[in-house]
Formats: sequence, C-alpha cells, structure tokens
Amino acid sequence: MKEKKGIDISRYQGEPDFSKLKDSVDFVIVQAGYGRYSSQKDGCFESNYSGCKKYGIPVGAYWFSYATNADEARMEAKACIAAISGKKFEYPIYFDVEGKSLVGRAKVSAMCEAFCTELEKAGYFAGIYMSRSPAQTMLTAEVAKKYALWLAEYDSSLSWKGSVGMWQNSSTGKVSGIAGDVDTDICYVDYPKLIKESGRNGYSKPKAPKTLDSEGFRRGDKSLGVYALKNMLRLADKAGIITAALTDDSGFGAGTEKAVNAFLKELGFKPNGTAGENFIKKLKEQLAKKL
Repeated sequence: MKEKKGIDISRYQGEPDFSKLKDSVDFVIVQAGYGRYSSQKDGCFESNYSGCKKYGIPVGAYWFSYATNADEARMEAKACIAAISGKKFEYPIYFDVEGKSLVGRAKVSAMCEAFCTELEKAGYFAGIYMSRSPAQTMLTAEVAKKYALWLAEYDSSLSWKGSVGMWQNSSTGKVSGIAGDVDTDICYVDYPKLIKESGRNGYSKPKAPKTLDSEGFRRGDKSLGVYALKNMLRLADKAGIITAALTDDSGFGAGTEKAVNAFLKELGFKPNGTAGENFIKKLKEQLAKKL
C-alpha cells in the first residue's frame, strides 16, 4: 500500500477548516477524551468527528490515559467506548500511553492489553500510541505485535526494528485548514480496508457473495453451447461490460473462466467459474442495454 499522510488533532487545534483539510490530508486521528469517565470527552471531539464525516475524511480516535494499572485502564476503555459509541471510524481507536502512565514494562503492557481487550470485545479495532523510546522499554514484544502500533519520533526516520502501522513524525507540522502547529503522521497500513472487511469500528461485516448458478458450463466443457457462450462474452467485451481474451475453439478454457468470473464479480456474485441459465440470462440483459 502507498503510505498515507495524516494529522492528529484535539481541542488544542481550535476549529479546523475541514473543507481545506480534505485536500490536505488522507486521514485524521481525533482525540476522543482522557481518563476514566465518559464526561472527560475532548471538548472538540464531536465537532472534529462531524467535520471529518461531512467532508469524507477517514477518521480514527485516541484516548489519553492516566492509568497506572490494568484495572484503571479497563475503566478508561469503558469511558472511551461510551464516548465513541454509535460512530464509525476508518482508523483504529488508540490507547495513548505517556507521562505518568509509564510505570514499567509489566504494568504498561498489562494496561495496554486490558484497554485494547475491552475495545475489541466491544467491536473496535484497537491500537497503542506511544513515543518510540519508551515503547522499546515499556512494551513486551507480544503486546507490541498484537495491536495496531502508532509510534512518535520527531526525526528523519523511525528507529524501530519491528513492524509499525503509523509514525507520528512531527509536532510542528503545517497543513491547510489548521491554524498553527499540528502533529503529522504517516500510515503504512490500509486500515480502512481492514476495518471494513472485519466489520469493526461501527461497520458491518460484508456479507459473503451468493452463488448465481451451481450448475452450468464449466472449465473443460466443449459443446455448441460453450461456443455460443464465448460469442456472447466477446460481445460483452466489445460493449465494455467485461474484458475477455478468448481463443477461437469451442472449449471452456482459462480465458473463458476468467471472463465468466469477471462478470459474476461485477454482478456481486461469488466467482465460481460457472455459467448456467441465470448467468446467460443476466448476460443477455446487459448486452441488450449496451447493444
């Protein structure tokens, strides 16, 4: 995936101009809140979220932690869930661990696991935000690999040996739509695709496509019917319905199977390489519209 460029914002960025931001960034991570109470929602969370949605900017969120143990982290997770409930996010929901919450590898790792587990149980795609240096000493390898990792390091490169989903590379960035400095981020993972396909963050998991025909012409078949099918597929290729590269013989070969599957996929059905009565009927309907 080509890396995406974004920013993260909170009440400290005032009132962003999202009509300009939509052309400046690929995504925005907004602060949802902090601490253990849902009343500690960030003062600009609702307006920042709404601005992203209005202008079609993919959005994620983070919850600033004051926890010092796993039980407190679970309380913070519940507060976060209450604050973000009913909304849809294309990027992960991050547990922001820094400052007073950096209480040693065992406790910090347990806190991260506790917070992220609660979010996952509630149907969210969970992640951890932390500066790179403390992440090396405060996260076990297992926890660092288990959740979406977002690391901060303000340098020309990120000094992290493991895999990472996102890098916060500056706190003094400049983008159109934000007055003053803003954190800038680079994302290396196609989170919108992962989140939507897994049915998390408020999205419903896509239903598996149904089969159009269980019986019909298949690869290896040779008959006049297959010859007629291939002629129809050639017409569909000329009409721009599908792309078909077919040989002149009457056999149902690899090219025919590819064309059949392409049309099935275009219709929203499972591409099972079968052209039955329903397939031919729908192909005729499409050709009638085009020719």
